[in-house]
Amino acid sequence: MKEILNEDQISRTLRRLTHEIIERNNDLSNLIIVGVEKKGLPIARILQENLKKFADIDVPLFSLDITNYRDDLKNESGKTNNFNVDKKDVILVDDVLYTGRTARAAMDALIDLGRFNKLQLAVLVDRGHRELPIRADYVGKNLPTSRHEKLLLSFDEFKLYIIEEE
Repeated sequence: MKEILNEDQISRTLRRLTHEIIERNNDLSNLIIVGVEKKGLPIARILQENLKKFADIDVPLFSLDITNYRDDLKNESGKTNNFNVDKKDVILVDDVLYTGRTARAAMDALIDLGRFNKLQLAVLVDRGHRELPIRADYVGKNLPTSRHEKLLLSFDEFKLYIIEEE
């Protein structure tokens, strides 16, 4: 297991992403942040805190369970998402963008919740290997990896590791 990003690097990256969100959105009062459970939600919380700190705005934060929308978990049952996205500018947050399947499932879940004005995707890491035509609007780090490697974001240590899979 090799450390890729430490706590300071992750914090700095998320501050930069926050400033990019502020720069690209004219009306911050219409924003909502939606964190994909489990790993996207802590990142979404940090972005929410940073928006309060840098733009003095309280952006609503919601948690999105995509279990019912994933194409690899047919027998699982997730909880019901219950928040309003109608006419909102949605920032969808996840930890890693890889094949695009998680992002697609999250988009399907959001579409079922209503008709938003705009949807933007923010990720801490884009590792490539897309299977669907999806790209993030906000990318913390581009980390090209092999398909035999896995990224592990530890929230206990607030570090990102790369692991070689057998």
